[in-house]
Amino acid sequence: MFVIITYDVSEKRVGKVCKTLRKYLDWTQNSVFEGEITKGTLSKCLAELDAIIEKEADSIYIYQVANPKNLKKSVHGYEKNLTNLFL
Repeated sequence: MFVIITYDVSEKRVGKVCKTLRKYLDWTQNSVFEGEITKGTLSKCLAELDAIIEKEADSIYIYQVANPKNLKKSVHGYEKNLTNLFL
């Protein structure tokens, strides 16, 4: 499945959350990751995130797209991706 994950966490935890999400998905924008992932791998990722965040103060949003063929993405302005960061 295709997922988009956004997060709003304390500055103390943002680095750990970002590092965890980079293991599973593609970074597209500050606090936004997306990509193809299996349900099992998503569950593993969310378990790791649950160990990092404070549920009373932080939030993580997961948007699951069952059929990515129905998803249309457009970018206005500069599109961030890992290739652009290293070239």
